[in-house]
Amino acid sequence: MTAWTIKDIPDQSGRRAVITGATAGLGFETALALAGAGAAVIVTGRNDARGAAALARIRAVHPGSDLRYAHLDVASLADIAAFANRLGAEGAPIDLLINNAGVLAPPTRQLTADGFEIQFGTNYLGHFALTARLLPLLRRGERARVVNLASLMHRRGRIGFDDLGSERTYAPWAAYAQSKLAMLMFAFELQRRSEANGWGIASLAAHPGWARTELFDKEPAANRRSGLARGVMRLAAPVFSQSAAAGAWPVLFAATAPAAHAGGYYGPVGFQELTGPPGPARVAARARDPAAGARLWAVSETLTGVRFDPGAAQAGASR
Repeated sequence: MTAWTIKDIPDQSGRRAVITGATAGLGFETALALAGAGAAVIVTGRNDARGAAALARIRAVHPGSDLRYAHLDVASLADIAAFANRLGAEGAPIDLLINNAGVLAPPTRQLTADGFEIQFGTNYLGHFALTARLLPLLRRGERARVVNLASLMHRRGRIGFDDLGSERTYAPWAAYAQSKLAMLMFAFELQRRSEANGWGIASLAAHPGWARTELFDKEPAANRRSGLARGVMRLAAPVFSQSAAAGAWPVLFAATAPAAHAGGYYGPVGFQELTGPPGPARVAARARDPAAGARLWAVSETLTGVRFDPGAAQAGASR
């Protein structure tokens, strides 16, 4: 079987995609590829100047592509509600929702506007609330798919139900791993509920392997390893990492490939899933625990105040 590349993306004409954190890195590369395949793409981000620059870069490669930028900070529940209400008022279906935006391991514990630990709040809770609020528009989409960005780090993650906000103990990478495990558990639980309730939405997840993105380039200095370790990482990167464009391939595969199935998890198939073309990825057993998935879902509804209401008059209005 020939390795999948973005040249294998089916024609996306007539499909509408929303991508969070799409002004740079994996999100930008995902938007670039989908625009090239004919999709109508809503590029979202929290920096409007970078959003305008991202649109210009995509249009330079794909003139005439159907693009727009929309302000969305997934670290703010109010921002998520405003964004979803705007789309709900427009009424156009959503065919692809790619939950990509993320925060990586700040050295000290930080909070979102709503008081959540910033990684759990941004990487996971914000996307949980956004997906809930956009559910009616997704249900109106054609073969709609939701793709959650997970990470190899999910295998190190534990859901600390007694300390989800890392108030007692904050460790940057442990909090990051928890947020990415939560994203994967959310993807699987969303698929279970879609099937049980007849929502008609395919929920999938993907990880980029070791992708050289701005997120890693801007890792806070306080988190960085010793000089020797950084030297080793620099030497290893050309062999064991890949570009942001290649890192987006598993996301694009999950979003578009006929072979990507509902409830699937995809990543690079090379050494240790660090690089290579996309294919099925290894899942930590705890990510598939349905009892833990249901518990996390219930807790997330309580924390965000948002429930999955497919019959809402506006996009995902809370019950």
